[in-house]
Amino acid sequence: MLEEKIDKRTQEKTADRLRKAWETPKGWRYWSAVNNSEVGVWYSLTAFFFMMCAGVLALLMRVQLAVPENDFLSADTFNQFFTMHGSAMMFLFAVPMFEAISILVLPALLGARDMPFPRLSAYGYWCFLIGGIFVMGSILFGVAPNSGWFMYPPLATKAEGVGSDIWLLGLSFIEVASIAAAVELIVGVLKCRPPGMRINLMPLYGWYVLVVGGMILFAFPPLIAGDFLFELERSFDWPFFDPERGGDPMLWQHLFWIFGHPEVYIVFLPSIAIAAMVVPTVAQRPIVGYSWIVLSAVGTGFLSFGLWVHHMFTTGLPSISLGFFTAASEAVVIPTGIQLFAFVATLMVGRVKLNLPMLYIAGALAIFTAGGLTGVMLALAPFDWQVHDTYFVVAHLHYTLFGGMVFPLIAGIYYFYPFFTKKQMSVRLGKIAFWLLFTGFHIAFLPMHLTGLMGMPRRVYTYPSTLGWDWLNMISTVGAFIVAVGFLVFTYDLLRPKGKQPYTPRNPYNAGTLEWSHNIPDEAWGSRSIPYITSRYPLWDQEKIVERMDAGRYYLADAPEGKRETLITTVLDAKPIQVMRVTGPAWITICAAIFTGGAFIFPTFHWYPPAIVSGILAIACVLYWLWTSTAPIPEQKTKDAGLGLNLPIYASGPASAGWWGVWITMLGDSTAFASLIFGFFFYWTAKENFVPSGSDFVLASYLVLGVLSFAVTWATLVGARALNRRGSTKTARNLLLVSALFTIAGTALFCLSVVNSGLEPTSHVYPAIIWAIMVWTVVHTAVGLIMLGYCIAGATFGKLTPEHDADLCNVTLYWHFIIITVVVASLVIGLLPRLL
Repeated sequence: MLEEKIDKRTQEKTADRLRKAWETPKGWRYWSAVNNSEVGVWYSLTAFFFMMCAGVLALLMRVQLAVPENDFLSADTFNQFFTMHGSAMMFLFAVPMFEAISILVLPALLGARDMPFPRLSAYGYWCFLIGGIFVMGSILFGVAPNSGWFMYPPLATKAEGVGSDIWLLGLSFIEVASIAAAVELIVGVLKCRPPGMRINLMPLYGWYVLVVGGMILFAFPPLIAGDFLFELERSFDWPFFDPERGGDPMLWQHLFWIFGHPEVYIVFLPSIAIAAMVVPTVAQRPIVGYSWIVLSAVGTGFLSFGLWVHHMFTTGLPSISLGFFTAASEAVVIPTGIQLFAFVATLMVGRVKLNLPMLYIAGALAIFTAGGLTGVMLALAPFDWQVHDTYFVVAHLHYTLFGGMVFPLIAGIYYFYPFFTKKQMSVRLGKIAFWLLFTGFHIAFLPMHLTGLMGMPRRVYTYPSTLGWDWLNMISTVGAFIVAVGFLVFTYDLLRPKGKQPYTPRNPYNAGTLEWSHNIPDEAWGSRSIPYITSRYPLWDQEKIVERMDAGRYYLADAPEGKRETLITTVLDAKPIQVMRVTGPAWITICAAIFTGGAFIFPTFHWYPPAIVSGILAIACVLYWLWTSTAPIPEQKTKDAGLGLNLPIYASGPASAGWWGVWITMLGDSTAFASLIFGFFFYWTAKENFVPSGSDFVLASYLVLGVLSFAVTWATLVGARALNRRGSTKTARNLLLVSALFTIAGTALFCLSVVNSGLEPTSHVYPAIIWAIMVWTVVHTAVGLIMLGYCIAGATFGKLTPEHDADLCNVTLYWHFIIITVVVASLVIGLLPRLL
């Protein structure tokens, strides 16, 4: 069939229909676009802008530290600057830039049309933009957070003004965007691979996206749980971190660094992913040790969650803990080294054609290796005690991040720029920028090792002239400005107009992966037809594949119904199982993001009524978005996908991308809940009188009745799904109504079990953590009630039928997680305090 001739007129007609279906809006409607090609560009440029803002703050701090006893910046301004510098680099640049590049590149790497949930990507971007402007904008009004990017209590909890609240609520809002993008990327890798691309044929970049997306799901929720407790203390005086009322600031450090150290590898692994794309292309041969690299990436991600305590070596932990976390910190070197040695081996056995991206990869390897060596030193507790919170740590951190993120990222931009824009960046300017960045970086940060060893603490805004730090700080400041010039050269090259420049060759590097089958001039459809893959490097190994893709000889070469469509395949073997219709341009994503922003931002100023209104409007927007565009009932059951393959248009349960999206989201949500439960057990083990003698308990009768009500909710919902599939739609709808009524009853009883118990959350940490777990659980059951109402409406108005039950399957999956949450929460707040 691949060899059959197709006349040009037919090819042109199918291409025109496809082009019209995937057309990007014009004029002011352009901002309603949801294509990965548009959202990815917005995301990337916004993250780059925030990085440049953070860089300006760093330069101003270096000016302040250039000479002793300087008064260029006041102490409070300096504190705001270093807090926002670290926060912006971590939350507004490093992770968002990975997600932005992945949104741009991943569909092309997989030969897919788009990500599975385009509007979710757009929603995530607008949340990121609004939250980033809110957080970064605070610096212009002198109200930015000033307690460090780690926000340790009691300094941050007792800080005056709204700075701490801006950090907590603004960055929590941004974390919504990060988790939304992670869900999108994970589902994209698992379900949107082209037919034939089994899991062991997937490009390494896809593996790294899968690993890093999973790490985001497990790393960000503990921070969200910590933010939740932190803001409850700031807003309502619940004493989670107040030792005078039983709280413990150490809980925040645990929750923060359970996020914070995996965050380093969340930043590092995507850069290794870029290297994994550049190195085989430069060597002109497949990567050496593909399976070893995959296992090492997974191992690095796994081990990264066992290292967080090495940030806490000076907090008085037991020696056995120090020994364990020292060993774990050393062990992570092994999988990291395997990946780097695999790249070196690939270059050694290949026919290397050195290019500009490889120059930056080589520079990254040199810098990161130096940072890794100092990391081995810091992993040893006795050495860490000597240099903790000194400029030695600042030097180590920047060697790790510049070598492990910034230089590989720039390499990736130079490498993928012809794919993004169909133009080339300047090799001459690229080399100038490299040498400015490389030399300036070492001039700036190498002396900081000595500055730290000489005792200069980090985060001080000035220092006396008698300690011998002045000449080292002046050298570091000069180096910082050289780095800034290098970034200006790179930025100019990136953004300068290139309209008169001719289009680049289609595959300028003779790479072997699918993204280089892109169309020139650019087309919004992503891939002209979705290919069948039999190799890790199809452009090298599969004869005529690009020619056949261009001719529309593979899958989904036409869009006769005018719908945007992509293929859904099985998770392991990539067997095609559905033609999924993806959503198109919409304004509702922007509206939903604006109102979600209001729900997070208004509480910063204790404006709770508008926050509640914003939350309600955000929910209304999301419901409208889901009702009008997700899982619509198609006009036909199956569709000719090409090559004689007929596939269903509608899918539900594990066959659908939406079910996987809910499952992955709830996995992250359960991690946040587990972090709250960890908080309960932390207090129990750390405090002898965690449950003070004579304390009240949760009312057992209310709690048991509440749990039984939720059990009925879950059972009737499962029954409703089964009956609906058998065609008993009326009975199923009635059972859904019963589920909703028992959810209301269960939620009320669960609340009353705590509210009427006499437990006062402001008096002691014991009642406070009980209340926090109750609030978390009740919010989730309330969301479940809204979902049940959505299904009842669907059953009433014909959106939910025996053959089209995706919504009901997804809601049932949600309630599987919620019933576990309810049972665990009930045991923890109702039974354990009585046993203790």
